Amino acid sequence: MKKVKLNFGLIIVLSLITFFTEPAFTQNKSGTTIGQFLKIEPSSRIVAIGNAGASLFGGISSVFYNPASLGRLESNDIEFTYNKWLADITYNYMAAGVKIEGIGTFALIGTMLNSGEMDVRTVEQPLGTGERFSVKNFALGLGYGLMITDRVSVGLQVNYITEMIWHSSLTTVGLNFGVQYQLMDKGLTLGASFSNFGARASYDGRDLWLNYDIDPRKYGDNDQLPAEFRTDAFALPTIFRAGLSYKFSFDKDYSVLIAADAIHQNDNSQSISVGTEISLLEYFNIRAGYRNLFLPDLEGGLVLGGGIKKDIAGSYNIRFDYAYADYGRLTETHRITIGLGF
Repeated sequence: MKKVKLNFGLIIVLSLITFFTEPAFTQNKSGTTIGQFLKIEPSSRIVAIGNAGASLFGGISSVFYNPASLGRLESNDIEFTYNKWLADITYNYMAAGVKIEGIGTFALIGTMLNSGEMDVRTVEQPLGTGERFSVKNFALGLGYGLMITDRVSVGLQVNYITEMIWHSSLTTVGLNFGVQYQLMDKGLTLGASFSNFGARASYDGRDLWLNYDIDPRKYGDNDQLPAEFRTDAFALPTIFRAGLSYKFSFDKDYSVLIAADAIHQNDNSQSISVGTEISLLEYFNIRAGYRNLFLPDLEGGLVLGGGIKKDIAGSYNIRFDYAYADYGRLTETHRITIGLGF
């Protein structure tokens, strides 16, 4: 029975890879989706491994790449990420997971992006009107992961998403789900996931209100009729990831992890991300990778990083991870993640 279940898990992964990637790799719709902040990767560890996270697990922020990683979480875990994003935009991420034996792992995930205040400029007043505005994006997610066999895990995450630009906003709901299959203990692992599968949404708010004159050539009519611009509804940036990873363990003090993902987005071309992690003395990690290989008009791609992990009193561990990502002419970003397992 166990062998049948394991083979069934492998069939799930391979079926997802075969069925979804081939027809999906045919279109490029850059700039046609909302919720772009949902594509910013939060895990300093996985970012430094080239963002190849579909098959990785171990920390709670792995849920961003594949909710099935929740099922493999060994203990309760909390992570916080600060990301100095492009153009001085601030990005913060928090994830907490609680493991309940015999039931599964539950997670709470929060993401916030803030542009900071900017001057309101118009054609008539290009130097500014004296007003200030900002862009704020927020997502709150609830996740659940479970080991359905000793090697197959599945996961699901539901997200409440809102975007605000000055006095206008949109709100929608997105769904993430995935599966991971570990072919051998501490060896080859396969993973596949869908992120941001949800309803289309459009902006609404008083920035879209205006006074309208039906016929400006006619005098004496009401030229202050209340009206409103209607915006189109756009989809979320749906992402399909399929990946694999393999860990070479030479002894208890030295191991090398290699990971690769094939990625398709509904608003961009397909790409491949690859990376590696070298673990030394069970405390230190050195990481490097390259993301979005074969993506047209790619700006940068190199990622580097490292981390430290320290066990305390046998039941706690503290982690500190850093990642540098090159974005070409857009300069670079720096992420710092602090984690606590207990």
